[in-house]
Amino acid sequence: MKSQNFFRRKSISDLIAHSEKPGSSLKKSLSAFDLTMLGVGAVVGAGIFVLPGKVASEITGPSIIISFIIAGIACALAALCYSEFASSVPVAGSAYTYSYAVFGELIAWILGWALLLEYGLAAASVASGWSSYLQGLLAGFNIHLPHAISGAFNPAQGTYFDLPAVLIVLIIAFLLTWGINESAKVNAVMVLIKVAVVVLFIVVGIWYVKPTNWTPFAPFGFHGIVTGAATVFFAYIGFDAVSTAAEEVKNPQRNMPIGIIASLLICTLLYIILSSVLTGIVPYTQLVGVGNPVAFGLQFIHQDWVAGFLSLGAIVGMTTVILVMTYGGTRLVYAMSRDGLLPKGLSKVNKKTKTPVVNTWVFCLIIAFFAGFISLDKLAEMVNIGTLFAFTMVSLGIFFLRKMKNKPNSVFKVPFFPVLPAVSFVLCLYLIFNLKWITWLSFGIWLVIGLIIYGLYGSRKSTLRNERDES
Repeated sequence: MKSQNFFRRKSISDLIAHSEKPGSSLKKSLSAFDLTMLGVGAVVGAGIFVLPGKVASEITGPSIIISFIIAGIACALAALCYSEFASSVPVAGSAYTYSYAVFGELIAWILGWALLLEYGLAAASVASGWSSYLQGLLAGFNIHLPHAISGAFNPAQGTYFDLPAVLIVLIIAFLLTWGINESAKVNAVMVLIKVAVVVLFIVVGIWYVKPTNWTPFAPFGFHGIVTGAATVFFAYIGFDAVSTAAEEVKNPQRNMPIGIIASLLICTLLYIILSSVLTGIVPYTQLVGVGNPVAFGLQFIHQDWVAGFLSLGAIVGMTTVILVMTYGGTRLVYAMSRDGLLPKGLSKVNKKTKTPVVNTWVFCLIIAFFAGFISLDKLAEMVNIGTLFAFTMVSLGIFFLRKMKNKPNSVFKVPFFPVLPAVSFVLCLYLIFNLKWITWLSFGIWLVIGLIIYGLYGSRKSTLRNERDES
């Protein structure tokens, strides 16, 4: 009779050996620069042009700068934990794979299932936003799509299908099946474009900064700063997707930590500088209810000529977010399929491109369906809880990783152990308990569905379980 040990673990040596099997291995072609660009591509999206104004006007005032620093520190602590895992376990699957090694199969499945929600909903919701920005840009040239195919299914408003959102997801699917090296090159070009647009705003706006606009600096008090930090924390969602690339990285022990930490540092600096310039040129009280605060700031100082570049930066920025989040999801599905927890066909790798083609198209078609037919305004909040859950488990996992025997000598280790992993765990736990109850309810329903699938399929088909029963 087959065993029912739901907490069976895979050794790190077995995980690495399994990832190097001929016929199912991925191509190692990514450098530290590629990883950094993937991280910036995932984190810096259209939100950088919207979030600073919204949070500054309603929650923090000019002290949003401090909020971004606090959120950046919280993410940096989680990033350090991810970096140690990524250099110790250079295998596809990110936090799912790490959990398989330190917590066991059931916890790994729960975490993987939560991350699928994060990557899938993030890509679909950003695709919907991408569609809106594109249609706005086309309208400037007097080009208009038929109303029926310009938005998610909503007969009351006369929309039935969001065609641009579906098309961008399908284009991303084609790019990812073309090859990871090619995808990384395209991503790097787009990242450089959107960073250039952000820098353009900073360079233009800095000459119009009035220090008096930063007074009072914290009109909503310390509570406003902390609440702001919890809010802008979600501007950093996505950097964890970098760790899903571990199996396709050259010299992962060195390059993974560099890519994760460098991308987070760049994003934090961009957020802080842009926010300080924005609140320096426009009094925070005048940003209330403004949906495009960066463009509004340029109009405020009569520099309208930059507005077109901002639209381009937003569209390119969202494209890279969709690309990286979709990539992260496909590599997670690949890892879970290879372990037998999802159908084996999803881990087959194309001999020529060395990419999981079937997996990519299945995942992207599901994303395209949600992006094309369903409004994701409320569901998008579930992205946050999936991410924080992963951060919490990875931070906790460092304590178990350090106790493991026969693990590879990691080039990178979290400094000041055990203090920093403990602080990271507490901070992430604090943020996760500050989410809305409806988010918890939705997440609970999603986890129940996942547990049913695991009980009916994954636990029976598990490669690890079957290997141990045969032995």
